[in-house]
Amino acid sequence: MAHSERIIISLGGSLIVPDGIDWRFLKSFKTFIEDEIKKGRRFVIITGGGRTARRYIEAAGEVTPVTDEDKDWLGIHSTRLNAHLIRTIFRELAYQKISTNRDDIEDFSHAENPILVSGGWHPGSSTDYCATLIAEHLGSKRIVNLSNIDYVYDTDPRKHPDAKKFERMTWSEFRALVGDEWDPGMSSPFDPIASKLAEAEGMEVAILSGSDLGNVSRYLSGEPFEGTVIS
Repeated sequence: MAHSERIIISLGGSLIVPDGIDWRFLKSFKTFIEDEIKKGRRFVIITGGGRTARRYIEAAGEVTPVTDEDKDWLGIHSTRLNAHLIRTIFRELAYQKISTNRDDIEDFSHAENPILVSGGWHPGSSTDYCATLIAEHLGSKRIVNLSNIDYVYDTDPRKHPDAKKFERMTWSEFRALVGDEWDPGMSSPFDPIASKLAEAEGMEVAILSGSDLGNVSRYLSGEPFEGTVIS
């Protein structure tokens, strides 16, 4: 089967480690990815840090003042731990090493494996930015952002029941909503720094909930789905 475009998945740490490690989700995710590979699809999976990162950052802060750079590094190493977990789960299909810096993208360019896995790289941005840089290098135009939210909203729907959801947004509309600056503690559907690059490269980012992987499959197949598309 001819190689298809690699689909980039930014896999939120909230799905991997919502509190403890959610092995039930990981089992479902493994089945989902394997089924999509049988359809001819290939993936790059970039993992977030989740509760693990927040716990390390909070613990450090209880002991000493913590700089934004140190917060980023604690988060980065948490993402790498999660990346190793994902690569282990997909051991028979995944490239032998995870990406930990930008130089690894060149190795990814030549890998035949249907799955490539990356953690975070360097301070100053989130794993969404890593996902966008990898997409740029590999010529991928679609990034699937999986987390514990189902749409982009104009305000936090957990605090505001009347929050407006968006099914489609332009990059200018999305960036007006989230701003242009990255903060290690921020909660944004997609990193503002990554958004700048995704817009410049003409990429499409789908914000989808990881709780319904059938819905994700429908998006990939061009069928009706629930979520927000930014382009």
